[in-house]
Amino acid sequence: MTAPLQFSQDDTRLRLLRAAGEIFADQGFRNATVRDICEKAGANVAAVNYHFGDKSGLYAAVVTHYFAAAWDKHPPDGGIPSTAPATDRLEAFIRSWLWRMMDSGAPAWYGRLMAREMAEPTPAVTEAIVESHIRPHSQLLQKIVAELLPDSEPREVAMTAMSIAGQCLFYFHCRDMIHRLGRSLGFSPNDPDQIARHITSFSMRAMGLNGAKKQLARTSKRNGHKSNGRRSHR
Repeated sequence: MTAPLQFSQDDTRLRLLRAAGEIFADQGFRNATVRDICEKAGANVAAVNYHFGDKSGLYAAVVTHYFAAAWDKHPPDGGIPSTAPATDRLEAFIRSWLWRMMDSGAPAWYGRLMAREMAEPTPAVTEAIVESHIRPHSQLLQKIVAELLPDSEPREVAMTAMSIAGQCLFYFHCRDMIHRLGRSLGFSPNDPDQIARHITSFSMRAMGLNGAKKQLARTSKRNGHKSNGRRSHR
């Protein structure tokens, strides 16, 4: 007779995080049940109380865990130095953000989970990730835009940064419809590098920086489009 598999407490915690992430992404915090999560994770209901306190604690752990993992894999600066030209840093920032949302190596539900949290914020969780990740992310983008628009008022810089962010979110949320519309153009809504180049070029021209397209073409050719914003571990 084969002995039953034994799991450590760490294994159980990780299985709960993975199962909860998928269910929260599909059903949202309010509709997800601890019973369904535990069934998917192969754990008993008491394990949630033991590791996380309750469903709210589990949800908070899922969001903060996967936010941190995505930020570590695809850092917002795209892995390029702060001394690089602002145009290069803008494209790296956009590419890194798109890879965090679309990376096929990440859990398939990560983007959906983040989208749900943005659309239906959970106060305690939202406050935590705003301070640890979202605000620094926004400040970095505004800093880059401010360098590109040195004579602009802070309000214009902030709104320009939000417009750039809106493009990134559009290509993520609407990628299924974009795929249907873009087939004849040879455009893939699941190619973060291609989308990053377009958003950067479009945004630079919208900011009145006319030499952007040629500069981006030279930079992209020099870089070989190989960077996806992943942190180097050399």
